[in-house]
Amino acid sequence: METQLQELRRLAAWAENRRTETGIPRVAMVQGEIPEHQLAAVYDPMINLILTGSKTMTVGSRTLRYDPATYFVMSVDLPAVGALHPSEKGQPYLAVSLTLTPAIIASLLADLPEPAGSDPSSPGFSVAPVTPELLDAWVRLLRLMEHPDEIAALAPAYEREILFRVLQGPLGWMLRDIATPDTALSRVANTVHWIRENFARPLRVSDLAEMAALSISTFHRHFKAVTALSPLQYQKRVRLLHARSLLIAGEGNITFAAFHVGYESPNQFSRDYARQFGLPPSRDAVRLRRMTSGRD
Repeated sequence: METQLQELRRLAAWAENRRTETGIPRVAMVQGEIPEHQLAAVYDPMINLILTGSKTMTVGSRTLRYDPATYFVMSVDLPAVGALHPSEKGQPYLAVSLTLTPAIIASLLADLPEPAGSDPSSPGFSVAPVTPELLDAWVRLLRLMEHPDEIAALAPAYEREILFRVLQGPLGWMLRDIATPDTALSRVANTVHWIRENFARPLRVSDLAEMAALSISTFHRHFKAVTALSPLQYQKRVRLLHARSLLIAGEGNITFAAFHVGYESPNQFSRDYARQFGLPPSRDAVRLRRMTSGRD
């Protein structure tokens, strides 16, 4: 597998320290140190493959670490905190990702046999060992960066192969469940997406449970199993992350940010913010702006 990883590292070597588009639909890469506030974000559903270094991802109270021997699957939109680590030889972090599209997975499932049932109490994010077959598919996909005129014709096939290899592995149930209506994961994913898009609106768990066609207690249990957060905790994390982005960008003061993301009390917003990020909002924003501009 080392030969495949070396080839992938060569292909992704021009990635920057931010999400770098490859020209291949849904495929991106990143390299080096990433600003702290960008690692604390709401992550899209994805398959992430690390090529150099390692990364820890914390969602709720659960932290996972993965390296070039593993890949990470996130099946729903999740507010998470990431931390990057260079390799033992000091090489910078390097990774590629594929954003998941349920419709593409569903079209692939039509050609596959029915699997055993999934466990609705399992989380919607996890790590698994990489395989030579999965790496081969990634190599074929990233080689298209050197032949952009072939992307339209070949990228869909290579993307399907990556999805197929993941479907064959221990995390395949996640892909199946987000692409299959009426599974617990699919129902939770729909409500998760609704909260992410409507985070500033008042939230009633009973309304979400009705949206998912589950009892309140069953919905709450599945939601926390998938996201490691309760629905209200999820909403709060999304609100605070969005407010942090506003403050770092200098878009309004603390009161504006608090009301913009749905808080009724700026004081409560400041308390929640400090509890989440370790500093009051004004000090945290100043610190991160200085770090981003290189003055700190």
